[in-house]
Amino acid sequence: MPTPVTTPRSYTLYHSPLLQVTASVEDGRIRVKSRGVLARTPVVRASLEMVDGQIPARAGDELFISTWFPPVPSTAFNRLVRSRVLAAMGWRTPDQVTISITEECPNRCRHCALPDSGRRLHLAPEKVSDIVRQALDLGTTLVIFDGGEPSLYRELPQVVRSVDQRAVSTLFTSGAGFSRSLALQLKEAGLQAVNVSLDSPVAEEHDAMRGRSGVFQDAMQAVGHALDAGLLVDLYVVLRRDNVHQLEDFHRLAREVGAHELTLFEVVPTGRRANDRSPLLTEEDHRFVEDYVSRAPAPRIFSVPSALRRFGCFAGSSWLHITPGGEVYPCACLPESWGSVNEEPLSRIWRRMRRFPHKGSRTCPMRR
Repeated sequence: MPTPVTTPRSYTLYHSPLLQVTASVEDGRIRVKSRGVLARTPVVRASLEMVDGQIPARAGDELFISTWFPPVPSTAFNRLVRSRVLAAMGWRTPDQVTISITEECPNRCRHCALPDSGRRLHLAPEKVSDIVRQALDLGTTLVIFDGGEPSLYRELPQVVRSVDQRAVSTLFTSGAGFSRSLALQLKEAGLQAVNVSLDSPVAEEHDAMRGRSGVFQDAMQAVGHALDAGLLVDLYVVLRRDNVHQLEDFHRLAREVGAHELTLFEVVPTGRRANDRSPLLTEEDHRFVEDYVSRAPAPRIFSVPSALRRFGCFAGSSWLHITPGGEVYPCACLPESWGSVNEEPLSRIWRRMRRFPHKGSRTCPMRR
């Protein structure tokens, strides 16, 4: 009997008179087809090329291109594509908003971008929910809860619940305080994914970087709790000159623990290491990373350095960050306040931030 031919499932990524985009998953890779006048614009074409040929985070009734994107189909994903179309016409929206809800953290990470001010700052849950509402009104499609260690924030499920269908939410965690019970509560509240931070695939090295014994074990337990709760899991690695050679080990660990994605970020001289440029990657390091990512099997790898080199810095262009004190930065790694949500609407600050001189730069302004 001949083997039946299975037609790959088709997902509609976007449909309008000016742009039609569909995707399918063939041989474990996303294949994108586009038509329409806007399909030929540089921004849209580059965005589609970034997706085409990639390994999805998960595919089924919904297509998760990445843990960093809303699922297809969804209201949030439609909004994201619309914002990319508007960006092609010169109108920018803050697609990704990071909210550091608390400074509280049991770790003392050597490279922390938000070292504790000593004032134990945190945003009240009512203020967080208000910031979320304002961000969604501006067009945000990804709300990231960060810290400190956000798992220690008592009202975390409450603020996650404030993110409606216009966006998805994710959570950064070292694993400290991320219990099985919390994972279930966050899933019920609507959280999409958990970004578990890793500095080394070796427990002792990771603990040393984080300044606390046992934090690697916390991270691995958090991965298990998140997966058991049905959350997507991303292992988030900050690459430095002294750990970039461990890339294959990081990827192997992501596969072994069942993570849906491995995200790579390059260390930024900010926070506790603002004046230290020694950990920055060399050009040879960047070539090594790009070569490995281009041929790596599942799970999916998202290389932020590669994306920045292709699209330019997103700070103040499609990213913004709110500190536990309410200050609004172009990026969590760029401590330059453009205003405070405690004093004026986020929309006014965003309009002002459009004048940010470094937006779209091919190099992070903190790495210059």
